[in-house]
Amino acid sequence: MASALEVIVDGSAPKTTLLNCISLSEPDITKSVSLLKQACLESGFFYVIDHGIDQGLMEEVFRQSQKFFDLPLHEKMKLLRNKKHRGYIPFLDETSNPGNQISGDYKEGYHIGIEVPEDDLNAEKPFYGPNLWPCTDILPGWREIMEQYHKEALRVLRAVARIIALALDLDAGFFDKPEMLGEPIATLRLLHYGGKVSCPEKGIFGAGAHSDYGLITLLTTDDVMGLQICKDKDARSQVWEYVAPVSGGFIVNLGDMLERWSNGIFRSTMHRVVLDGRERYSIAYFVEPSHDCLIECLPTCQSEANPPKFPPVTCAAYILQKYKDTYSDVSIYQR
Repeated sequence: MASALEVIVDGSAPKTTLLNCISLSEPDITKSVSLLKQACLESGFFYVIDHGIDQGLMEEVFRQSQKFFDLPLHEKMKLLRNKKHRGYIPFLDETSNPGNQISGDYKEGYHIGIEVPEDDLNAEKPFYGPNLWPCTDILPGWREIMEQYHKEALRVLRAVARIIALALDLDAGFFDKPEMLGEPIATLRLLHYGGKVSCPEKGIFGAGAHSDYGLITLLTTDDVMGLQICKDKDARSQVWEYVAPVSGGFIVNLGDMLERWSNGIFRSTMHRVVLDGRERYSIAYFVEPSHDCLIECLPTCQSEANPPKFPPVTCAAYILQKYKDTYSDVSIYQR
């Protein structure tokens, strides 16, 4: 799939990387598993197409996202994120790479999780609860569109997870268990990058370099380039490559949890957003397993010669620590 546009080290003009493309309508599952496994070993990024989500719905989500971000700041601030990490995230509030940024990310966002009523027992958990929704007088039909897309994206992600399970020599339904994706933590993030030119040399980014800390991320973007990945995060001179948008499809990447689960065999790759002065919109869908799921080395990913590299940790504990490291107001995550 992807064609090469421009690969370089910070300071020259980056090229566009080549990524494997997985079709969810491919009848030969062994072909999909092979392509996905190669991508997970080499970069942790790949494309997914033929996913079954109506193109009209995807376009409507972008339109409704822009409508929200076009609202006056005082209206958006009425929906400022709560302790469940739902709602509006202002510009500069998130710092993806604190050690190498002079300020926060030059983006604003809106987080929507799985809707759980306040009186539900699950609402006691850190990442379950009711969402914050814009007033229907201001954005009629907005909630319904986002809930529909949230449901469809979770269906796609579960399909991708089955191929990942096979690539790890597990049963296809390994991640479908209740303690995993049966009761997931799933967050839809609407993102708007402002028209500020990034300058990596000065620590100015649309989003600083980071790896996602969950399981899998689905991303769809507008046609403005900006996403860059670094396939070797341990290299002394980091090489950054653009990832081209894919019309009607998803850019998919693995998170830190899957790297831990796979004992470092599959890659959770660093990525960032570098802006050229144009506004940019994207829609990310982050999924982690249930709160109490224990993230520990899979049996198919360890041996006497390759013992577990990471200690076991529960999903909730891991994410809470990551949020505290990333957001400016950590007090809202204290329980």
